Parts: sequence; C-alpha cells; structure tokens
Amino acid sequence: MSEAQVDPPALLDLACTAARSAGAMLAGHAGRPAVVGTKTSATDVVTEMDHAAERMIRELILASRPYDAILGEEGGQTGAGAPVRWIVDPLDGTVNYLYGLPDWAVSVAAEAGGTVVAGAVCVPRRNALFGAVLGAGAWRAQVDGAAGILPGGAPVPAEREPLACNAGVPLPRALIATGFGYDPGRRRVQGQVIAAVLPRVRDIRRNGACSVDLCSLAAGNVDGYFERGVQYWDIAAGSLIAREAGAIVAGLAGKPAGESMTVGAGPALFPALHELLLNLDPERDSLGRPRCTGGLALPVTRVSGDLRMNRSDTNPRSSALRVPGDGERDRIPRRNRAQPGPPKRCTRATTSNDGG
Repeated sequence: MSEAQVDPPALLDLACTAARSAGAMLAGHAGRPAVVGTKTSATDVVTEMDHAAERMIRELILASRPYDAILGEEGGQTGAGAPVRWIVDPLDGTVNYLYGLPDWAVSVAAEAGGTVVAGAVCVPRRNALFGAVLGAGAWRAQVDGAAGILPGGAPVPAEREPLACNAGVPLPRALIATGFGYDPGRRRVQGQVIAAVLPRVRDIRRNGACSVDLCSLAAGNVDGYFERGVQYWDIAAGSLIAREAGAIVAGLAGKPAGESMTVGAGPALFPALHELLLNLDPERDSLGRPRCTGGLALPVTRVSGDLRMNRSDTNPRSSALRVPGDGERDRIPRRNRAQPGPPKRCTRATTSNDGG
C-alpha cells in the first residue's frame, strides 16, 4: 500500500460511512437488546448489538481497505504492520442504549503512523454527526440518525457547522462533564473527587458516553471534561474532534490522555482544572486506600467492621470506633443516629496510605 493511500479526508469519508451505517442499524433495533456478557463488573454489560455494530463496521472498512488494521472494543486487534489502523467503539454508552436513553454513539477513528488523523462520532438519537481531520478543524452536521446514508448520499454532509470550544471560562463558572467507572473501589474515590470538585465549578454533567462528552466539549455544550478509566477506543475520535475545536486534551502531570486520566478544556480553563484534579489525586484508587487531599477530610473507611479515619492505620495510638452493622442500624432510634455534617478541613498534612 503506497503512502498516497493514506488520505485523511478519504479516511474521514469512510469513518463517517461506518459510523452512520452502524448508528442507523442500532437506532432501528426494536426492543431492549439481549445482554450477552460483562466486562469490568456485573453492571458493565455487553449486548448483542455491540457485537453486531462492530461486525458491520469491520465489514465496511475492510471492503474498502482490506489491508488496514482494526482495533475494536469487542473484537480486539486484527491486522498488523498496516499504515492505517482503525480505532472503533461500536457502541459507546451501552447502558444508555440498553435503557433507551439518547446519549450513546458510534465512534470511528483512523490512525496513521501512531497519530489519529481522522475521526467521526455519530449520535443517532441526537441526529448529530461530528467529524474532524487533523489540522483541518472540527464540525457538526445534522443527519437522520435512523436513516443512515441514503442511496447516492454523501457520507460527509455538505452543510457542516464549524466547532470551537468555549474560551475564557474561569473555573468557578465552568460546566464540567465527567464519567464513572464500574469498579466499586474506583467509584468510591470518584465520588470523593466529585464532592471536592462540585463546590469549585458551576455544575457537573454525567451523560454516560465519553465520545459524546468530548464532542460536547468541542461544541461548547460543556466547558471541560475529565474521566478516569476510559479506553483508547472511547477517546480516539472524540479527542481529535475536541482538539481540532481548540481544546486541550491530555492526562495529568504531562502524561497523555488515556485510561489513567483524560482531561479536556479550553486553553484558558485547562490549567486550573488540571491543577484542581492533580491536587485531589484522582488516580489514587490504584493504591487501594484513599488519603486526605485538597484540604478536605475525606470520608472514613470501613475496616473489618470498624470505621477508622484514613490516617489511623499508620498511627498506633489512634482508636477505632465501632459502628453498627447493616441490621443493627435499623434498630437504632433515628434521633440517635449519626447525622451527616459539612466536610471538615484538614488540620494538618497526612501521610499517604502506603506508609511513606
């Protein structure tokens, strides 16, 4: 395959064809799809339609470009050594789709030489198609999400709205999108992070599909976005679209965007959002136990039936407070139960939970 065949606008055409076709097939499915498996937990499901959409996308791509490689969420990597690799999330927001909620999408990106050069995200229930080519800007077009591409129709609509992320938004006025993982331990830390972020921003939005969040950032429907636990297929097309709309999309502390953390915002907002998140240590769930950060005393942790402040594990003089079990609590008069109060400020720095 010659270098001339790596043509980003042509790759975008094929990405839009695949995303729109799979989106129409998904939108046309009647009834609730059958759950055929799970991934990270019992609530992180895979449906028959995830597999059907990826099969369709792979067939469409390989019919036009049989020597390309494809990385798909459901089918893994096929092909090797090709100048173009396709990154496919056939159904981003599976739980939304399962419950009949509108924010789910098909995401298709083309990568050349390790760099994403074209990407498309189709959100059928919003009748929206987002696209971008590296260095050529990002756009949004209105499409009939249920119809796909009509015979004789162009995969990239002629009428497209250029996208630009919001500029000059200070952190206290920023609307921030985020998402949550499915592992209970990770969710516990994510809840603590959100509790610390929420008082510092305008509000939080949780739509349930990473690619849709990144396109919303590009379109100015939100001002910023962060999430831990996303995969490459979740962000490949959406991060290109957001960057081409002027946003910064990266990880924390100089790392690239990815599973560890993905943060996106306009150039003026990004440093403040990044600093806020960095100080909260949102990646700490990998350590197993949360620690006090950002000046807030984080919730206590249950250890073998006891509740202990996080630093008590390393302080031999601290005492554990016995708390009632689930059944005992129901027998305590409501007036005698502990009532929630405002978070307490940290009075001194605490050590990390690894004993360092």
